[in-house]
Amino acid sequence: MKQKWTSADIGDLKGQRIVITGASSGLGLHSATALAAAGAQLVMACRNQQKGAQARDEVMAVTPGASVEVAALDLASLASVRRFASEQAQAGARIDVLLNNAGVMAVPYARTEDGFETQIGTNHFGHFALTALLAPVLADDARVVTVSSQAHRWTPGIDLDDINWQQRNYKRWQAYGDSKLANLLFHFGLARRAEAAGRGWTVVAAHPGYAATHLQLVAAEQKQSKLEAAIMNLGNRVLAQSGAMGALPSLYAATAPDVRSGDFFGPDGFQQMRGHPTRVPCRRAARDEDLADRLWELSERLTGCSFALG
Repeated sequence: MKQKWTSADIGDLKGQRIVITGASSGLGLHSATALAAAGAQLVMACRNQQKGAQARDEVMAVTPGASVEVAALDLASLASVRRFASEQAQAGARIDVLLNNAGVMAVPYARTEDGFETQIGTNHFGHFALTALLAPVLADDARVVTVSSQAHRWTPGIDLDDINWQQRNYKRWQAYGDSKLANLLFHFGLARRAEAAGRGWTVVAAHPGYAATHLQLVAAEQKQSKLEAAIMNLGNRVLAQSGAMGALPSLYAATAPDVRSGDFFGPDGFQQMRGHPTRVPCRRAARDEDLADRLWELSERLTGCSFALG
């Protein structure tokens, strides 16, 4: 891998259609800006359409004439996921890269309209369903990139019998870790299944390290906690790298020529907190094939979505 890779190393993406979830801010917006500059045709999938339109304007201010559309997608709603996938199918264009970027972090307990705990529902079930429903319109050589986190190491393990935290006292950071571990279990599970089915997809995962974005402040805003907001802002100023740097592992996963299916990328610095993209290890539980299979089966049953990979 080239030393100190940056977004300036992205090759010509003209003719590439790329879908990015959570593209209205943070890592998603940084990724969209870099990919549009390389010539990609972007679909910015955003829950808030007003923020999505503002984000599109920001991207086009950097790259006038870029091909950018904003589409409604709320990953906390399976109905919204199905509408989005249907619209993409009706558009008739193949998707070359699906960047599963959107997420929520350590928010207070709540449930989605489908009854899922918010974090597992948004970060995992939403993206699982989206990828399954978009599978028929993914190009033969498509890349599927799932954004996880070092937080996948923060949970003792996913309780598949109580994945929505209905029988336990809710621990919001553990629930966040559960969702990020689920992202990796899904990633490795999809990579194995796509290879076994003879699909030419490159299935990749990435994490941003500690990147300063608004994501860290959402929970504090929901709780109306000035103390938590102050702590998060301090961490962002003192410890975090920029959002643009945090987006690099995802951008590398989505575009670099030496990426292999099953790879996991993160920053190359101390404790993978900051730096330039490199292949990184994950905890052993993320590669547990039995756990991944059980989560896959549960995800198919609870979302009603399955993959047509044959």
